[in-house]
Amino acid sequence: MGSTERLKGSTDTLSNSNKCDLEAARRLAKRLYNLEGFKRSDVAKHLGKNNDFSKLVAEQYLSFFDFTGMTLDQSLRRFLKAFALMGETQERERVLIQYSNRYYHCNPGSISSQDGVHCLTCALMLLNTDLHGHNIGKKMTCQEFITNLDGLNGGQDFPRDLLKALYNSIKNEKLEWAIDDDELKKSLSELADKSDNAHFKGISRIGSGSNPFIDISHDPNAAVYKSGFLARKIHADMDGKKTPRGKRGWKTFYAVLKGMILYLQKDEYKPEKALSEDDLKNAVSVHHAMAIKATDYEKKPNVLKLKTADWRVFLFQAQTPEEMESWIRKINSVAAMFSAPSFPSAIGSQKKFSRPLLPATTTRMSQEEQLKSHEAKLKHITTELAEHRSYPPDKKVKTKEIEEYRLKEHYLEFEENRYEMYVKLLKEGVKEILSGKESDSSGLKKSQSSPSLNQESSPASAKVKRNVSERKDYRPETPSSKEKVT
Repeated sequence: MGSTERLKGSTDTLSNSNKCDLEAARRLAKRLYNLEGFKRSDVAKHLGKNNDFSKLVAEQYLSFFDFTGMTLDQSLRRFLKAFALMGETQERERVLIQYSNRYYHCNPGSISSQDGVHCLTCALMLLNTDLHGHNIGKKMTCQEFITNLDGLNGGQDFPRDLLKALYNSIKNEKLEWAIDDDELKKSLSELADKSDNAHFKGISRIGSGSNPFIDISHDPNAAVYKSGFLARKIHADMDGKKTPRGKRGWKTFYAVLKGMILYLQKDEYKPEKALSEDDLKNAVSVHHAMAIKATDYEKKPNVLKLKTADWRVFLFQAQTPEEMESWIRKINSVAAMFSAPSFPSAIGSQKKFSRPLLPATTTRMSQEEQLKSHEAKLKHITTELAEHRSYPPDKKVKTKEIEEYRLKEHYLEFEENRYEMYVKLLKEGVKEILSGKESDSSGLKKSQSSPSLNQESSPASAKVKRNVSERKDYRPETPSSKEKVT
């Protein structure tokens, strides 16, 4: 009897606690909505945290918005004018998920599902960056926008007229954040002061903060797929630009493939130890990346080559051939399984080419859906590469146009190889590869000190030449330019 009474009392206490939380969330949400004691730049950090109370606050905050009868772009504009969508990638995406849920609740018949609303919301954010950004190059067309969203409405296509209307709306008027420059600078300055400046820069190296869907998020709870010692050499910087000579040296790290990020730790490996600012600075995202054996690098054995979404190129030396192959399989499997669909398409012109945006967020697709998406992309890329090669530039055209042609061809060749790899891995069963418990004993045994990785495989006096395939890691050269091979 006593135990029953205690249980009843415990349940009442739990119920009262939930009720108190809801009331507190309502009060805070109302103050945030009315900006009572808060700046616009303060709102997002109360809505996007990964806990139950923050979720309640976000739900209550969205309840103050009535999107009934509005188109998706109209409601998104109104929502973004209310506050500044700031914070880390995952925080901002949580806010937009709540927005998508609210829009669907207000307009249940306009789009078939909440996931469909969220997909379109992400698409509009990326379209806005593509059409109105400063460094994108050729702007996406309406047809390209529609093609990119094929089959993403719960396996069906979104209504074509809807996509046309959304495209034209964003094209004619860009999305605006409701924050002035002074307030933005102040809020960023406050953020830098709270963490030390070097730490702030380290986090920014992973996520630049310019767009919620192309930044790289650091998730401390992500799964660890592989760890062990690797030596790293930076081979090419962003956009395939050759790394300066003084920054190309080999450095040894303890590497941890966690989620979609390859962390490179300088210090002795300790699972319970938090990542330092240097660890975050050295982190490499493997979303939309591809790892292969560096057959063209002959100075050291067991070297793999990793090319990232932003076209940086790294060389990593493993301790054994088996470890090298294991790293290649794990990295490619993570990229194949979790990379969100590219957006927009790999489309360029004969005169000016620019690579598409590649979202760093994790895909919401199942393995089967991801495979179909990769197969469709592979087919599209293969067709475009064939068409591109059918119309080579005339020998009389300017050198710049020939360079653009070669750049696009190089890009399409890489994308074809990448998607072929992804399709192959998914067909083989990527989950089994990621869940397989491969031995990292070679690295763990040496956790008390730096590993003695194999050194030069050829005599010190031997002259090693870089062949054509290695040179392709850099931006394609014009016929008149000559590079001294080092």
